[in-house]
Amino acid sequence: MISDQFQSFVFTTLEFMVALFVFMIGVAVIVVIIVYILDVSQTKQAIRRNYPVVGHFRYFFEKLGGFFRQYFFAMDREEMPFNRAQRSWVYRAAKNLDNTIAFGSTRDLRVPGTVLFVNCPFPTLGIDAVAPELVTVGPDCRKPYTTSSFFNISAMSYGAISKPAVLALSNGARLAGCWMNTGEGGLSHYHLEGGADLVFQMGTAKYGVRDLEGHLCDNKLRELASHPQIKMFEIKLSQGAKPGKGGILPGGKVTEEIAHIRGIQAGKDSISPNRFPEIANNQQLLDMIEHIRSVTGLPIGYKAVIGSSVWLDELFTEINKRGIESAPDFITVDSAEGGSGAAPMPLMDDMGLPLRESLPILVDKLNEHGLRDRVKVVASGKLVTPADVAWALCIGADFINTARGFMFALGCIQALQCNKNTCPTGITTHNKKLQHGLVPEEKAVRVMHYQKNMVKEVGTLAHSCGVESPRQLRRHHARIVTDNGLSIALYKLHPDVVPKSMKSVA
Repeated sequence: MISDQFQSFVFTTLEFMVALFVFMIGVAVIVVIIVYILDVSQTKQAIRRNYPVVGHFRYFFEKLGGFFRQYFFAMDREEMPFNRAQRSWVYRAAKNLDNTIAFGSTRDLRVPGTVLFVNCPFPTLGIDAVAPELVTVGPDCRKPYTTSSFFNISAMSYGAISKPAVLALSNGARLAGCWMNTGEGGLSHYHLEGGADLVFQMGTAKYGVRDLEGHLCDNKLRELASHPQIKMFEIKLSQGAKPGKGGILPGGKVTEEIAHIRGIQAGKDSISPNRFPEIANNQQLLDMIEHIRSVTGLPIGYKAVIGSSVWLDELFTEINKRGIESAPDFITVDSAEGGSGAAPMPLMDDMGLPLRESLPILVDKLNEHGLRDRVKVVASGKLVTPADVAWALCIGADFINTARGFMFALGCIQALQCNKNTCPTGITTHNKKLQHGLVPEEKAVRVMHYQKNMVKEVGTLAHSCGVESPRQLRRHHARIVTDNGLSIALYKLHPDVVPKSMKSVA
């Protein structure tokens, strides 16, 4: 009896499975026929029209290609914009894991442009090492800013990055003792909640400091300056990834909250003007700097991509004509290698100078015009490893900012989906399900470890060069590999510049 029932059950199940299989085959055939008809009748894509149905695999494999290259085929130092070796160092530093390697470097030291540091036969003993020196920005301001941190979090707006990302960064910056730039998207309470020192960035749309007509509002400037965490203001003239174009925040990322903070309409693309309507020349730039400084009492600087030295000569000549007190308190030089969540490819690929060229130009021009002591220099753009940061200090930077380095510390896997609101790690998306994976309390600790391990490793390079502190690094402490595979001293490639006043005396 049981056997008959069992056999009946088996036969019934088999019949059902066969019927289901036939049904699925039928559905698949119908789908293929429909796709075939659609493909051969459409006129926009030649591959689909000539190879209906199978042509779709081309787009599928193209999408998978990035994944397979990143994880299976690309060597450790082949990928762009950041290779696996760079990302791995940041990941391990953020997790506070051992970052030593074995058997030798995988880096080809013969590639032109490679930076090599000059080791001292008698390196600085650990007991002689000193903490990074204090640097004061805007000493003549009513509220100058003094800090020892030379490695800080670059501009990332709330909107471009998510709420948990902002919370993790702001809390991590407080734990590490570094500053965080708000980005041009305005000040959110998530920035303030972390308790870190903040640099408020004012973009061309003046989010957070504008009136209903979009004009600069002094009352809002004063309100921002009243926050004890706001330490400096940065006027964003241009950004490395898209010089000559304003910020872009796709409408899918403009939530009601973000719209309220920025003073714009929810759900619509937030596109800033490509420059300040109020700033069309050097005179107006200096007027804006002086106005904001007088209203807020805080140090004021600007961020820009450098295309040539001509503009700097003209600007610095105007400053000396007005008086050295008219100078910005700091200048942030952004690199053509800079990143962004959304930018046109021609601007990202082809516009502006890389930091390897623009940073020496800025430092040298400040020296030439006698402004170097007055104006602090902040270097920004693809500086995520100790060698990158140490090089910038050798050239003459006072501070180094990075955005993508700290994104890696948060868990970024370089999925290249920042502009699609589909970031799989929850950093650049407002999708609550994707944000769920980013726990601010955990990631804040990683942010802290990354910053502190960076300072430690740059200190290791400095001590090997024979100086007590990273800020004591100079151009004679580094060399650059040339086209013949041999290196020359950095100071020969970029000679130190004597101020014009000293030249005239000589």
